[in-house]
Amino acid sequence: MPALNPDRRHRRRAVIASTVGTTIEWYDFFLYATIAALVFPKLFFPGSSTGAGVLASFSTLFVGFAARPVGAAIFGHFGDRIGRKVTLVTTLLLMGSATLLIGLLPGYSALGSAAPLLLTLLRVVQGIGVGGEWGGSVLMSMEWGSAKRRGLMASLPQLGVPLGLLLSTTLVAATEAISGDSFETWGWRVPFLFSIVLIGIGLWVRLRVQESPDFTEMKKTGAVERRPVWTAIRKHPREILTSAFVRLSEQAPFYLFITFVLTYGTKHLALARGELLRDTMVAAAIGLVTVPLFGHLSDRFGRRFVYGIGIVCTGLYAFPYFALLDSRSSGAALLAIVVSLLVHDIQYGPQAALIAESFGPNVRYSGAGLGYQLASVIAGGPAPLIAAALLQATGSSVGISWYIVGCAVISLVALLLMPRRATAASAEFAVSAPETAKA
Repeated sequence: MPALNPDRRHRRRAVIASTVGTTIEWYDFFLYATIAALVFPKLFFPGSSTGAGVLASFSTLFVGFAARPVGAAIFGHFGDRIGRKVTLVTTLLLMGSATLLIGLLPGYSALGSAAPLLLTLLRVVQGIGVGGEWGGSVLMSMEWGSAKRRGLMASLPQLGVPLGLLLSTTLVAATEAISGDSFETWGWRVPFLFSIVLIGIGLWVRLRVQESPDFTEMKKTGAVERRPVWTAIRKHPREILTSAFVRLSEQAPFYLFITFVLTYGTKHLALARGELLRDTMVAAAIGLVTVPLFGHLSDRFGRRFVYGIGIVCTGLYAFPYFALLDSRSSGAALLAIVVSLLVHDIQYGPQAALIAESFGPNVRYSGAGLGYQLASVIAGGPAPLIAAALLQATGSSVGISWYIVGCAVISLVALLLMPRRATAASAEFAVSAPETAKA
C-alpha cells in the first residue's frame, strides 16, 4: 500500500487534532450547562425558591460566556504571534483542569458562600479556555485545507459541538441511571472527573500535529503582527461586530434548545429528565452528519446563502418549537429537539469559514476569535437567563418565541452588513509593511 502523501497526512492530523480538542472542550462546557440546569440550583444555592435557584445557577453559566471574549483576546494574541499549535495545547489544559476541579468542589453545605464563589471562579477559567480554543482549532483545520473546501474543512472542528454534547449528555444519563437517587450527591461528579482521561487523549493528539501552512508562511515573509488583537480591533471593527451579531440567531436559541429545555421540560411541563436527555443525544448524533453537510454545501452554494437559510428557518421555527414541547407528548418533544438542532446546524456548518474568511491570516486568530466569542456576551450567556425570566414573569413560552424571532432578525441584518473579503492566498498575505514585523 503506497505511503500517504505528507501534505495529506499533516492535513488529516490537523483535522483530527482540531476535532478531538474541540470535542473535549465542548464536552467540558456542555457538561457544566447540563448540570447547572439539573443539580447546581439545589447544591450551590439552597434555600432559594425554585425560580431564584435556577436564575442563580444560570448566572454562573453566563459568567463563563462573559469570560470567553477575554480568552479570545489573550489566546488570539499568542495564536497570531507564536502559532496555532502551542496555543491550542494551553487552552486544552486550562479548560480540562477547571472541569476536573469543579468535579471535586464541595457544595454549599460544606463551604458555605465560598462554594458558589469558587464555582463561579472555575467557570471563568472554563470560559477563558474555550474562548481561546475555537479560533485556533478552526484555523488549524481550515488553513490546512484547499481554498475550494474551506467551508467543509472549517466545519469539521465544529463537530466538537455535537460530539461534546453527545458525550456529555450520554455520561450524565449513564451516571444518573447508575447512581439513581444519589445522582445529586455524588453521581453528577463522575462526568467531571472523567475529563482527566479526555485531557490525556487530547494532549497526545495535539502534540503530534504540525503548525498550519498559513502561519508558517507568515513567519517566512515577516508578516506576523506585533499587536494582532489591537490591529484587528482598529482595522476590522465592522468584521468583528457583524461576526458577533450574525451568531445571535445561532447561539442564543442553541442554549435554549440544549440547556433551558431541561429546566422548562422538567419543571414547567413535568416531562421526564431522562427522556429529554435521550432526545438531546439523538439530535446531537444527527449533527455529526448535518454540520459537515452544511459546511460542504456552503462551498457549493456560498456561505451567506446557506447561512441565511438557517437564520430564516430559526425564526420560523420559534413558535412551532414550543408548541411541540407544550403538547407534553414524548414523540412531539423528540421532534421539537431534533428539528431545533437541525436548523441550528444549517448556520453552524458554514459559520466558521464565514467568520474566519473575514480576516487575513495575520490577525485571523484574534479577529475571528473576538467576533465569535463576543456573541457569548450578547447571545449564548444571556439566553437561558432571559428565557427563565420571561417564563417566570409570564408563565408562558410566547415571550421566549418572540425573543428567538428577534435574534433571527438582528442576525439577518448583520449578515447583509458583513463585509466581503477576497480569500485567495495572494490577497490574504497583502499586509502593509508598517504594520507587520518579523517574529
